Amino acid sequence: MCNFFSVVSDPKTRGIMYFRAAIRKDIIAGESKYTDTDSHTSIADFFGYKGKDEDQLNKYEYNPLTEEFTVDQINGKDDSKRVEKFCRGLDYKTIVPELMIKPIVNPLTDRFPKTVTKKDKQRLAEWNSVRNSVDNSVWDSVENSVENSVGNSVRNSVRNSVRNSVDNSVWNSVWNSVGNSVRNSVWAYVSSFIDTKYEYDFTCLLELWERGYVPSFDGEVWRLHKGLKAEIAYTWKP
Repeated sequence: MCNFFSVVSDPKTRGIMYFRAAIRKDIIAGESKYTDTDSHTSIADFFGYKGKDEDQLNKYEYNPLTEEFTVDQINGKDDSKRVEKFCRGLDYKTIVPELMIKPIVNPLTDRFPKTVTKKDKQRLAEWNSVRNSVDNSVWDSVENSVENSVGNSVRNSVRNSVRNSVDNSVWNSVWNSVGNSVRNSVWAYVSSFIDTKYEYDFTCLLELWERGYVPSFDGEVWRLHKGLKAEIAYTWKP
């Protein structure tokens, strides 16, 4: 599956082609013959490169959140530097208006808080209250809201980028007993990349994440993890 943001280029004409906001909306709404907002083949077809004509196009992907540029296929003259420059300079609000373009924070490698503050403890208590109110259907609705707003390819791009931002040490140290709570934290953080209203306010979790903490819960005790080894900085039993 192609990821957001996919482009094709014609080295002969120097054309760079991609799905703009209007056609993306139609695809998401099921009002287009195309089913994927970032399919290279669909983009090529839309711009008149059908069948074998597609074979002359170069294919690329760019993630504006991670700033990662990927060369999928070079079928003609290599114009990757030109296309990469174009992708890095594009205003993605004109492509997906709902997408919040901001750096992805890895709470364990980008932030190193020294002390758990009173406010951090308050935010954890608030997150406990929010999470107790949120059932699986709400997390499903968050996922669906993201998908309906920005499309499957953008959703996957955001989710995977955020998931990858949580260091493996977190998953290895807490996954077996507290996997669901960590997963919920990831989805709450993902929600901050989409400009839409949700049933619940995840601000308390977002502030902890931005501070450098990953909360986990084993059914009895909450923990705040920090640092490269996901060390336990604070425990709290509700």
